[in-house]
This record gives sequence, C-alpha cells and structure tokens, in this order.
Amino acid sequence: MTAVAFDTLKFARSLREKAKLSSEQAEGLADAFTELFQGDIATKSDIGSVKVDIEAFGLSTRADVESLRLSTQADIKALSLSTQADIEALRLSTRADIEALKLSTRSDLREAEARLEAKIEATKADIIKWMFGTIGFQTLIILGAVIALARIVR
Repeated sequence: MTAVAFDTLKFARSLREKAKLSSEQAEGLADAFTELFQGDIATKSDIGSVKVDIEAFGLSTRADVESLRLSTQADIKALSLSTQADIEALRLSTRADIEALKLSTRSDLREAEARLEAKIEATKADIIKWMFGTIGFQTLIILGAVIALARIVR
C-alpha cells in the first residue's frame, strides 16, 4: 500500500486558527493523522489491483467448476455404463441358472416318474398274484364243498 500525502503543517495551522486549539493540541492531532495515513490505507490503485485479483480468481474458479462438472459428467456416464453392463451380466447369469434349474427339475421329475411306474408295475404284479391265489383258494374251497356235498348225498 502506498502512503497518502498529508500536509501536517497546513492541518496544524487550520486547527489553531479555525478550531482555536493550542499549538501542542494541533501538532498532536496532525501527528496522529500522519501515523494514521501512513498505516494501511487502500488507495484506488490498491483497490484496482485487488479487483483484478478477484476477477482472476473468479475466472479460475469458473474454469475449475466447469472442469469438475465435465469430470463428474464423465464419471456418471462411466458408472452408468458399468452398471448397465453389470445388470446385463446378472440377467444372463440368472437366465442360465433358471435354465439349469429347469433341466435339473425335469430330470428329477423323470427319475421320480420312472421310480413310481416301477412301483406301480410291482404292485400290479403283486395284486395279480394275490387275485390268482385268492381265486385258486376259493376254487379249492368250492371243490371241497362240492365233494363234501357229493359224499353226503351219496
């Protein structure tokens, strides 16, 4: 920051003549103002410089935001493509699993059907044996009864 030009003598005379202050008071005030003005007071050029810095920072920030926006869009697009690929792979895998399960279930059903048919055939054979056995036994009983009747009647 640059120092501001300040005429202390003129200021002190003005305070003595117009404000009717003593010489010591006028000089003290002039010295105080001199220290104040020699401190950090911004000039027009200082403000202009800061304004340029702010505008440059704004442009840089806009560029950074645009770069981040483009990068984020690219990341979202890549994530979307990756997710779609994962979904498609999962869909294909699920279809394959379902088909394998269908084949396995059909095979299991065929095996169960074959076992059931074999049991039915075995049961049929047993029923036929029992029926022939029962018919044979009944025939023997009837023949025995007829013979017994024939002996009684004779």
